[in-house]
Amino acid sequence: MPQIFCSVGNCHYYGKGNVCKANQIMITSDTMSQNLSSNIDAPYAAQINQTPVTKSPETCCKTFVHKNDFNQNTDGVMKKS
Repeated sequence: MPQIFCSVGNCHYYGKGNVCKANQIMITSDTMSQNLSSNIDAPYAAQINQTPVTKSPETCCKTFVHKNDFNQNTDGVMKKS
């Protein structure tokens, strides 16, 4: 898996050096993200239609979970050690 970098330090999957520690991530359009349940994440990616955008600010990392959230595992994504 390629190394994914993220600077969102309050994410459950955040790792030292701005490295994402999620075992999978899902990136979609902002529009699609607003229409999906918060539990629809990378494990469901094959069920979601393509979401073309024209610029990177129109994209969203759907895998974000606040590091203090009690529902950290409800999306089916696991944190790598």
